[in-house]
Amino acid sequence: MATIQECRDALDRLSDNLARADDDVRGAAAFDRSLSCHITDLDQTFSGRLDGGRIQVDAVTPGPPRAKAEIRLAMTGDDLLALVGGELKFARAWASGRVRLEAGFRDLLRLKSML
Repeated sequence: MATIQECRDALDRLSDNLARADDDVRGAAAFDRSLSCHITDLDQTFSGRLDGGRIQVDAVTPGPPRAKAEIRLAMTGDDLLALVGGELKFARAWASGRVRLEAGFRDLLRLKSML
């Protein structure tokens, strides 16, 4: 089982990957939205913002998200590590229910090009 620090590191790597992405992906990620990522097996939530193509984690709190972020993710820590490491494809994980993504329709359309 992944640790909280490994999950934090994975989110930092994902942020770095977005910042280095090609113009299409970077452009799709270059919007300002609140973000939460609930790590279900650790019952911890990383909260912050997706801002200018980077993920900024502001807090880690126990339990599910306390506030409703504009973009909400939920998955196990191992799935987060596998997604960021390229071993798990987002579309397959989302379709199978291993990863939950909730966002407004417009945000989903923009995120689609990143995923």
